[in-house]
Amino acid sequence: MAYPPKHLQIMQTHAVLICEVVKAAQNKDYSQHVEPALQMAEKNGWKALVSAIKKIINGDRSDDLMNSLDEEDQVIIKSILSGIQNPSTLPDPNAAQDPAAAAPGLAAMIKAAASGDVQALQAAGSMAIQMQSAGGDMANLSAILKSLIDGERNVDKLCRGMSSSGESLVKNILDELNKVNLH
Repeated sequence: MAYPPKHLQIMQTHAVLICEVVKAAQNKDYSQHVEPALQMAEKNGWKALVSAIKKIINGDRSDDLMNSLDEEDQVIIKSILSGIQNPSTLPDPNAAQDPAAAAPGLAAMIKAAASGDVQALQAAGSMAIQMQSAGGDMANLSAILKSLIDGERNVDKLCRGMSSSGESLVKNILDELNKVNLH
């Protein structure tokens, strides 16, 4: 099945969550590993998505799962359901993404979230969950996302504990935020 580019991007962004939920749906004992991420997602306003995911883990595969979900949540749920039926459709949770390519999008999301854009705040919350699940520099970036939204721009403070590639990503995000502020 060919997916539109936007859907592929959503699937790749949420690849870790999608794959973890598929594992939990196929093995009830594994669901305890997914629970912390679901709790965080729920705290970040993704209640409808978390509700649908819990239903999937408990065996529901109905079309009713899509009710009250926005487009992004529907793509995530469809990807999970497709992955349960055919694991070859799952996005690769280990796919390398170019951090420099992510900086402009992250900066735009941070800027929008800082201005009170509810959708951007929700997207930031979702991204934080995904980054935390990935570990390493992504988990560290997850930890500073709120600080960036709140206006923190001290490179040394933001990059504490990061590798050189993590520092590079943070610096690229800050550069992009500065470009946004100049216009």
